[in-house]
Formats: sequence, structure tokens, C-alpha cells
Amino acid sequence: MELIQNAEDNHYNEGVNPTLEFVITSDDITGTGAPATLLIFNNEKGFFSKNIDSICSVGRSTKKGNRSSGYIGEKGIGFKSVFLVTAQPYVFSNGYQIRFNEKPCPHCSLGYIVPEWVEEKPTLVDIKKIYGAGKGSLRTTTIVLPLKSDKVEPVKQKLSSFHPEVLLFLTKIRHLSVREVSENPKQNTVTDVSISSEINFVTRKNMNAESYTIHLSAEENSDAEKECSYYMWKQKFPVRPENAVERRTDVEEWVVTLAFPNQERLHRGKSSPGVYAFLPTGMVTNFPFIIQADFVLASSRETILLDNKWNQGILDCVPSAFLDAFKTLVIGSVQAPVSSLASMFKFLPIESSTFEKFNYVRDKIKAKLVEESIVPIETYSKQKHFYKPGEVSRLLPEFWNILTKARDESVHLLNLSSHDGRKILSSSFDKREYYNVLNFLGVKSVTYGWYAKCIQSSDLVDGVSEDLYVQLLLFVAKYWSSRFKGTNINSIPLIKCVASDGTLSSFSLHECTQHYAGGKRVVITDSSLLDDQLEQGVCMCRKSVFHARKHTKIYIVFGP
Repeated sequence: MELIQNAEDNHYNEGVNPTLEFVITSDDITGTGAPATLLIFNNEKGFFSKNIDSICSVGRSTKKGNRSSGYIGEKGIGFKSVFLVTAQPYVFSNGYQIRFNEKPCPHCSLGYIVPEWVEEKPTLVDIKKIYGAGKGSLRTTTIVLPLKSDKVEPVKQKLSSFHPEVLLFLTKIRHLSVREVSENPKQNTVTDVSISSEINFVTRKNMNAESYTIHLSAEENSDAEKECSYYMWKQKFPVRPENAVERRTDVEEWVVTLAFPNQERLHRGKSSPGVYAFLPTGMVTNFPFIIQADFVLASSRETILLDNKWNQGILDCVPSAFLDAFKTLVIGSVQAPVSSLASMFKFLPIESSTFEKFNYVRDKIKAKLVEESIVPIETYSKQKHFYKPGEVSRLLPEFWNILTKARDESVHLLNLSSHDGRKILSSSFDKREYYNVLNFLGVKSVTYGWYAKCIQSSDLVDGVSEDLYVQLLLFVAKYWSSRFKGTNINSIPLIKCVASDGTLSSFSLHECTQHYAGGKRVVITDSSLLDDQLEQGVCMCRKSVFHARKHTKIYIVFGP
């Protein structure tokens, strides 16, 4: 990670596509007896005398005090971190070809910081051979690390598992590759990750934010290239005095960036990091978006320090950043049809986190969302209207199916939100795949009495086809005992009947089930056409009520 940080902090000539390449080989090109060698190629401007002076000094970095200028190095270790895996690092850059040694210099008794000029191995020809004959000239800077024997496998494992999203929050590096070069070319492996484009930049001055879309592509061992686009939201917040720390004294604003993947995230393994400090940590939040900020890290760089007041201040800003980003995505998508908006709700943090601090963030996000008009309602038009989650209600899926077919039959449906004052959720959102989201937001179902009002006012009895009418009766029968019994659906004219003289009448279930003198009962003209399921269903209403499919006429017989 330190080497990626260094490459990100380097300077590049205008027009150059900043690239970092790792190549590991079993060739001992340094002649040091190393079992494997790691080479790092970077097309930066190259080393100058001040950079060499910095490497040869203790605690004197050219980046020190420049945190606010975009430098991302955290621990001040920089180049010297390579001594964790090698005893003799080599640097070839801008005419310099030097090496360092962890063993003390015999002339000054100092190790690590005394440069030695490289006269023989490795030569630029040796390096070029490993880099590849067909890849053009060498990069400006090449670092050669003959690996310690106990570090070969850890380095290989680290390289083979680096996360494809590693470039997401870097502002300079646009292409990163990892290659393993073997004696047998068929065993060579290559992994390439690239930022293919950054588009749709929008500055939102009223929020001190900007948004844009990044397209990230990854390819491994000549397999089909995988791509994912990420909606990026970057927002600035002033650093509060109570959260200031010594390490960040020159930083006046927190910059919080949230990344929302539009497709399946590019990943390796079963999980993907949820927290970045420019580069990925090992923290999995279970959130469907990524949080990036200048967090203070633990020494392992695997986690942020959750009890650090600087980090706590950043996490306090995340709910506001999320709400602004989400509202912009949903409500600000002027051209997007309502049917496309539901998919954006997949970014809500429905799953709880294993970290208490992130569950706090999740709860704050939820508390903000339920107070905002973000849920689309059904308008049966291209117009989009949004209401708070608590003001919107859901319908049973079978009833949505009836309404959809009724519209296909050109049946007039009164405004669904006019029956009891409740707004009805958009049909494109009221689907099983979004139930977890709706439950998270607290969107409840309509009252059972709503259905009676809708059926009575929307011409769903007389205005629909016979098949759809039967489907409506089946719907009522299915939910009679559990939901509709005792509601006003019992008193609306739901049963259509044809009298012996051909007169069409409609009766309520209540009227059809009365057994007093002069009451009415239903009989079937052709019992062979009786639908067993319908008989069973409607009989749940009253024993004497029947209906039949397939153009069977139903007669009302007056009298007992």
C-alpha cells in the first residue's frame, strides 16, 4: 500500500496517463541470491536530488505538512517501508541507479539511508527483459526489490488479492497492473484495473458538493473484461474544533466521498471493503455503498480508529452526505421515469453492521430519510410526486395485478390516493424485491377498508371483463377470513346477477346471504362449469354464495 501511496503522491507530466505496474519474477536479476524479485514501474516525472535527499534522511519527507494539498501517505514511512520485504532496494530513475542496504555501511556505520551506485547487476537490459520486449521503453522510475525468502509468499498473496476498486478514490493513478512472470509463459498471470472514464461532473454549490460517474474496468488472465460504474458524491464539511487532532492540523475541511455501484461491484473473495482512506481498509460495513475520507488509521492500515475523535467527526457527517446524495439521485433525476427510481433504493443501508459505530451511522441515515419526501407514489402518468415514507401505503400484489389488467382494458380508475387520504406507493416500487427497503423505511399497507372504497369508485365490477371480474371475486374470497370479514367490503354491490327476464343487477355479499323471507340466494345454471377453487373461495364468505367461470350466467332467485 505504501508503494501505491507513493505513486499517487508523485508528480506526472501533462498528458500522461499515470500508471503503476507490479511485476514479480523468480529471476534473481540483482545477483543477491533472492528467490524472487518484485519490480515496480511508474511513469511519474522521476527522481530528483531532493527526492534522493529525502530517502537518505530520517523523518524528512518532501510531503510533510502537505496533507491538505492532496498527499495521502499516512505513516511517514514512505519508501523505507520496502525494507519490510527486502534487504536491498534498487532505484532506477532519471539517470539515477542506486541501491540501499539495511546492513550498516562499513564507512559510516549507518544502514537503510546510505545510497550506493549500482555498477553491474541489475542492468537496464536485465530490467527491460523482465518488463517485456513488446511494451516499449521502460517507465521513468523502476524500483527493484529482491525479496527476502520468508516474504515471497506474503507478497504474492498480497498482489494476487489486491482489490479491483483500489483506484476509485485516487486522483492521479489511472491504470494499475499486476503480472507474475514465470519460466513457462503459459503460467504467467496478469491483472489489469483501469479507470476508463469520468463523466457527468456536476458542482452543487448550495451543498458544497460535486457528483460524477466513474467507469472502472478489470481484466484477469485474458478473461472477459468486467466493468462497473459508480455514482460518486463528494461533499465538504468544516472540521469542528472539538474533533481536531495533531496529525491533521493543516486540514480545515473534511472531504467525504460516497461511491454507489450501479452494477455488481468488482471484487475478489466473498466480501468487499466498505471503508476507504484513499486506499481500501479491511473493514466490511455491510452497506451497499463505500465511504471514503481522510480517516486516521491503525498501524496495520486494516481499520480506522473508531474511538478517534477525528474519525468520529467524519462519521457524523456521513448521514448528511448520504441524504444529500440520495435525494439528488432520486428526486433530481428529472428525465428518469418513475419505473427506474425504485432501483436507486438499493443503496439504503438495510443490513446492520458488525461495527457499533456504523450502526449508529445507519440509524442516523434512517432517521433522516423518514423525514424526507423521497417515496414515489402512483399517479398513472409521467408526473412524479414524492411523499414521506409514513404518508405512503402499499397494496397487495394480487390487487396490483387486477388494477394493471383493468387499465389494459381501458377501465377508468379514480385517483388511487383519493379513497382515504393515503398516498399509494408507485406500482414499480411495490414489488417483493423491494419489501426489505419498504420495511426499513416503515411504509405500511393500506387499511382493508381501502379496497372496498377503491372497488366501488373505480368501476371494477361492471366495467371489467368476465375473467377479470372473477379474478376480483377470487381476490376477495382469498382474503375474506384474514382481512376483509367485518369490513365495509361486505356492503358494496360486488355480485353481478342476471334475472330471468335478462335484467342485470348487482348485490352486496350481505344481501346475498340473508335467509329471511324475501331474501335472495344464488344458484348456478350449469353446475358442470362450477370452478372448485372459486366455489371453495366464495363459500368462505357465506355457504349459499356461488359463482362460475366461462360465461356461466348467475341467477338470483327471490324467495327462500
